[in-house]
Amino acid sequence: MEYISGGGCPSSAKKKEQQVDQDTSVTDALGKIKHKFIVMSGKGGVGKSSTSVNLAVALAEEGFQVGLMDVDLHGPDIPRMLGMKGMLGVTEQQKLSPMKYSDNLKVVSIESLMSGKDDAIIWRGPVKYSAIKQFIGDVDWGELDYLIIDSPPGTGDEPLTIAQTISDARAIIVTTPQEVSLADVRKSISFCKTVNMSIFGLIENMSGYSCPHCGEQIDLFGSGGGEKTAAAAGILFLGKIPFDQKVVVCGDTGCAYHQTYKDSPVSKAFSQIARKMAELN
Repeated sequence: MEYISGGGCPSSAKKKEQQVDQDTSVTDALGKIKHKFIVMSGKGGVGKSSTSVNLAVALAEEGFQVGLMDVDLHGPDIPRMLGMKGMLGVTEQQKLSPMKYSDNLKVVSIESLMSGKDDAIIWRGPVKYSAIKQFIGDVDWGELDYLIIDSPPGTGDEPLTIAQTISDARAIIVTTPQEVSLADVRKSISFCKTVNMSIFGLIENMSGYSCPHCGEQIDLFGSGGGEKTAAAAGILFLGKIPFDQKVVVCGDTGCAYHQTYKDSPVSKAFSQIARKMAELN
């Protein structure tokens, strides 16, 4: 079984046969997954990956079977944020075996297929397309309630591949409150409408900061812009996630914030969003 191979050029007939086999595998895998969500952002630095991680952990702690797929191929951070090391295995059926974070959460990332974790990935669109389809069809996901897909910022190859491959995927768009971020979010909303991807809702991240000394609420990046943008676009506003420096610390040290600080305002906000997602069942 070949994974993201860069070998010789197969014949046209062979390539067509491989394509049919891969499409069949993708269809079979998706048929076992109830709900698929792609977490998007219009720009980098808004906390999209930490949102993906904490939503996946929150859903898993609600008792759901969850898969977390990292398709941010040039900046795969999910394994490090969860403290997961090592390589993906291969099952007897020649499928990739996801890394197991807990009994309810499985994770797949390109980083877990590379021996050099700091090696640059220099790929053009067709190779990205093939890699993402392999992440779906060639992985033994099993039966899942939710698949959370962490995509890179912007509207490039990766989210487009997800839109083309997973017709029932729904978008969760992450923004921070300031206008420069909201302008890029409006492009993400336009992207979803153009490719006919349903938008589940919008999350305003880093929305307010409670001073640890006096408790005063400080709007580091403004406040309310995400909610106004969602209202103007006619999409669901999922909630505000406060800024907490410990989210950064947890990401750097490889511990899941939602598990470490269960009673924090941030964790409670993620739990509320996870329950909104759970209402789909």
